[in-house]
Amino acid sequence: MLIDDIEHYLALRRSLGFKLDKVAMNLRAFADFATSRGDTHVRAATAVEWSAMSGTRGQRCCRLGYTVRLAIFLRAADPAHEVPPARLFADRKTRPIPYIYTPEEIARILDKAGQLRPNIITPLRPQLYVTLFGLIASTGLRASEALRLRLGDILPGGVLRIAETKFNKSRLVPLHGSVVAALDRYLAVCRRVGTPDDHLFVGRGGKQLGFRAMQETFALVVRLADIAPDRSRRPRITDLRHTFATRALQECATIPQTVSRHFVALSTYLGHTNIKHTYWYLQAIPELMTDMAAQAEALVAGRSR
Repeated sequence: MLIDDIEHYLALRRSLGFKLDKVAMNLRAFADFATSRGDTHVRAATAVEWSAMSGTRGQRCCRLGYTVRLAIFLRAADPAHEVPPARLFADRKTRPIPYIYTPEEIARILDKAGQLRPNIITPLRPQLYVTLFGLIASTGLRASEALRLRLGDILPGGVLRIAETKFNKSRLVPLHGSVVAALDRYLAVCRRVGTPDDHLFVGRGGKQLGFRAMQETFALVVRLADIAPDRSRRPRITDLRHTFATRALQECATIPQTVSRHFVALSTYLGHTNIKHTYWYLQAIPELMTDMAAQAEALVAGRSR
């Protein structure tokens, strides 16, 4: 039966580290829909009809994508499964072009974060946000990864352990000496105050700082720092990660002999599952491609002499 095939597919992917809660819910709903029509295999027409029942284009695209990946997997063992047209409901939205902060703008962000007023809910509010924003800016961590950090994730030798990442993988992130010193100062203050939770960044109720609270505070700090005031879309906290990656790639452009190794190392450091996500910065930041092209031309010219 189709539901048995789906459960086998989900079990295999979960064994590889994928959580798939939303995928499982949707594929089981698809199995019910297809079975009610007498289907024992994935049928392209049924998958399209089921996907089209969603309310938005984005939902239709996601639903169809789930069935496409399922059908590709099942068809490898049984050609009777049909692969639906993958691009039928493709979402035409493009990934936002990142805002790249200047070093002076990052300094202003940290300065304004340090001027935030403490309150009963967050007595260490200025120290917390200076450390949080500074850590993301200096390591390129995802904001969610920074919020999940626990005291035990700060390892000896200036290394962070990043667990439970976006793709359910873990990695080690070495820190610059200045970042280690900043974390030590922050931890010293935390120890004096004392918190019941072992998360590095603690918010309301003495528990892990929430994502929404962090976003709202970052938006406030960006306004106070007067960064890109004329921009229709204000810079985001995730742009700190983009800025880190961009600066690293700019350094990469100055050493053309090691570009490939640099890309692989940066991709691993950022926790990308595929190096194509690192190469995206070359498309998003055209100046990077220009820099690398100039370095490549200089290298070729030097070798041709």
